[in-house]
Amino acid sequence: MSVLYRSSEWLYELPWSVALRESDNAYPLIETIHVLSIAVMVGTVVAVDLRVLGLFLRQEPVSRVCRALLPVTWYGFAIMLITGIPLFAAQAVHLYSNPAFRFKIILLSLAGANAVLFHRARAAPLLAKACASSSIALWSAIIVSGRLIAVFHAH
Repeated sequence: MSVLYRSSEWLYELPWSVALRESDNAYPLIETIHVLSIAVMVGTVVAVDLRVLGLFLRQEPVSRVCRALLPVTWYGFAIMLITGIPLFAAQAVHLYSNPAFRFKIILLSLAGANAVLFHRARAAPLLAKACASSSIALWSAIIVSGRLIAVFHAH
C-alpha cells in the first residue's frame, strides 16, 4: 500500500473529515464557496490573459491590469485552497483513484508553472501571449476536470 493511499485514508478518517462528509449543510456550503472562489480567480486570470492577447481592455497597459487584478486573484486562490483542502480530505479515499481528480491535480501544477513563466516573461511579448493562451486552455480544462470528478466518483 502506497504512502499516498495511507495518507488519504488518514485524512479520510479524521473526525472533522467524517463530520464534513456526513453533514447535510457544511459540505455543500464549502463546495459552493470553493466554486465561487474558482470563478473569481479564473475570471481575473482570464481577464489578464485576454488583455495580454489584445482582446480585452486594449486601452489599458498590461501592467495596470495585472496590478489591479492580481490581489483579487490571490484572494480567490487563497479561498479556493482553504476550501479545497477540507473538500479533498472528506473524500480523500475516493479521490485517490479518481482519474479526473488526478488529471485536475496535474493541470493545476501546469497552470502554476505557466503562471510563474508568465510573470517572468512579461517583457517578452510572444512568450507572454503563449502563456496567456495556455492559461486559458489550462483553466478551462481544470474546471472541466473538476466537474468530471463527480462523474467518475459515481462509477
